[in-house]
Amino acid sequence: METTERADIGVFGGSGFYSLIEDAREAWIETPFGPPSDRVALGEIAGRRVAFLPRHGKDHRYPPHVINYRANLYAMKMLGVTHIIGPTACGSLAREVKPGSMVVADQLVDRTSGRNDTFFDGPVTTHVSFADPYCPTLRPIAVEALRSLGIETHERGTIVVVQGPRFSTRSESQWFQSLGWEVINMTQYPEAYLARELGICYVNISLITDYDVGLEGMPPVSHHEVMEVFKRNNERTKSAIARIVERIPRSADCSCRHALEGGR
Repeated sequence: METTERADIGVFGGSGFYSLIEDAREAWIETPFGPPSDRVALGEIAGRRVAFLPRHGKDHRYPPHVINYRANLYAMKMLGVTHIIGPTACGSLAREVKPGSMVVADQLVDRTSGRNDTFFDGPVTTHVSFADPYCPTLRPIAVEALRSLGIETHERGTIVVVQGPRFSTRSESQWFQSLGWEVINMTQYPEAYLARELGICYVNISLITDYDVGLEGMPPVSHHEVMEVFKRNNERTKSAIARIVERIPRSADCSCRHALEGGR
């Protein structure tokens, strides 16, 4: 399976974020792992070739636990993408991480189950280090870009990734909070890890839409409320992505590119 389409930088759209590139052309990318969530939109941002794919599909048809993460990531690899920006709608587990702010995560904790989370099912056993889940080259670029737009930005944070589609109970949320984790989400695993297996640099931008229910006095969150906050912040997110794209080095080595070295 091959494609003549090409892009340098990939962007995954999250909940409420289904378009990015003006005057884009769309292409289906056929992968060995099945179809990705939707057509890939291809075009230019800040003079760079960019591929945009809404991880849930344009009509949000795929809940987080059934997204074909392997097809989504492999489609980016087939296009020649070397860097991926992964914005996500997230809840806050810490009072200082306020709704409307953004977190450039540096760690994650996987609490999902049953997801296809590797490209290496054998016969060669492959162990890829994931000690530092997010790209050390892209993270400071993202922090600088967000702050240059006046966005309240937390330069590090741990995301706990839950299975979904349900939200947490109060006890679960309090447990996550007690462990010192700042952000809760449903899609960062295995998306970030699969990028590492493919040697693609990956950065997350967590848009905080609400406080999670484990914080004292917080009412239960609704999907509608999450969507409304994300929609209100869509333009800020698009501006931030454009600045990150503009600042990504055109030719720079990174430890992410060498993830498979020593893995076999």
